[in-house]
Amino acid sequence: MKPHRMKGATTVEFALGLLVFLMLVLGIVDFARMLFTWNAANEATRAGARYAVVCDDTGQQAAVLARMQALLPQISTVDVAWIPAACTAATCEGVTVSITGLDYQWISPIVGAAAPLIPMPGFSTFLPREVMRADPHSAAICS
Repeated sequence: MKPHRMKGATTVEFALGLLVFLMLVLGIVDFARMLFTWNAANEATRAGARYAVVCDDTGQQAAVLARMQALLPQISTVDVAWIPAACTAATCEGVTVSITGLDYQWISPIVGAAAPLIPMPGFSTFLPREVMRADPHSAAICS
């Protein structure tokens, strides 16, 4: 004779197991998103520095930020330092582009509740100045 109280035990065990499995999968996906954001911020910094040294936009920090936000829209603070300071297109030796204040937002239910925003480290790239607009391949980056 089968006891009637065991009918839903399998369903409850499956629900508990599924909950643990989904939390693990979401944690893995969230960690992958964080690595993607890290890589995209690094690439955006490189692309912003490339734009700054190729195009004749000395001192145009907003144009560099717009170029970087095309790759990673979460970027809100960018620092463009021309070397030497207050140089012109003819006298600049290079540029350092940095991202600061970039935070990562977890979407996993457990981790997201404990740490809603995780500050990412600063990203910085230095590139020496190129001959502005003299490179036949540079027109695409400046337009």
